[in-house]
Amino acid sequence: MLKYPENNMKISIVTPSFNQGEFLEETIQSVICQKYKNFEYIIIDGGSTDNSVEIIEKYKNNLSYWISEKDHGHGDALNKGFAKSTGEIMAWINSDDKYTPWAFSTVSQIFQEFPHVEWIVGYNSWWNIHGSMIKAKRVPVNIYDYLIGNSSWIQQESVFWRRSLWERAGGYIDSSFKFMVDGELWSRFFLHSDLYSVDSILGGYRMHGKNRALENWEKCNLEMISAIKKMKLEIDGDVIQRAKFLKMAKFINRNFFFKSSFFSKVFCEIFKFPMYKNLQYEDGIWKEKKLPFRLR
Repeated sequence: MLKYPENNMKISIVTPSFNQGEFLEETIQSVICQKYKNFEYIIIDGGSTDNSVEIIEKYKNNLSYWISEKDHGHGDALNKGFAKSTGEIMAWINSDDKYTPWAFSTVSQIFQEFPHVEWIVGYNSWWNIHGSMIKAKRVPVNIYDYLIGNSSWIQQESVFWRRSLWERAGGYIDSSFKFMVDGELWSRFFLHSDLYSVDSILGGYRMHGKNRALENWEKCNLEMISAIKKMKLEIDGDVIQRAKFLKMAKFINRNFFFKSSFFSKVFCEIFKFPMYKNLQYEDGIWKEKKLPFRLR
């Protein structure tokens, strides 16, 4: 059996929960059944009226802390949870989503082997209502994607970060955001550190027809516009100018090169634009790679 270093890093996981008893047990099991022992698990329930509390109590001996009481929404629940956390690595998993069994061991190994890496995202993956994975793909994102409108969606279920980055970014979830508390947090992380994509599936988003983000897509987009606008106020002028040039290149690629990935690669090489930072597993070890910026 593969063994990991004795000095493995402590991982803190928070689950905000409210009336999702149909999926909650699978979420809990995806955390407590990890092939990794040095973690703490915190559940903050918002006063559920379904069977959620009964499920939480069933697993209370596996939890570092839990509570069920009315709160002020998703962000408030997360702030309560992270305030109780002590791990060097942090993340949250919502009460309808799941981690893969190897997630924590992979994350710990990467953060130990690459001290300069401060936050990571695995492959985006999607699960159906029954908890079966139906799709996965690499979706690298950097600050320029945020600035030129390429992407504002970083799959939160697949993101892990160092506590040191959390603290430098303010150490809080902005609870004034109703839906995109994750996207707003990433906008602050980008001010301090590059996001590394990892070629491994760490967690996934369950599609069940009642997902808050999908039901409120326009509101989510408006919140992200607000978060990015605020982020721009803190960014150096050189970064803004580079983003404007990339936006122009994106327009050219879309209209004259038919969204060519070859154009993206050549453009980035010629003009020395920042590429995506990526970690791939090759020859028995994790290796740093660079991927062309996406101009499609």
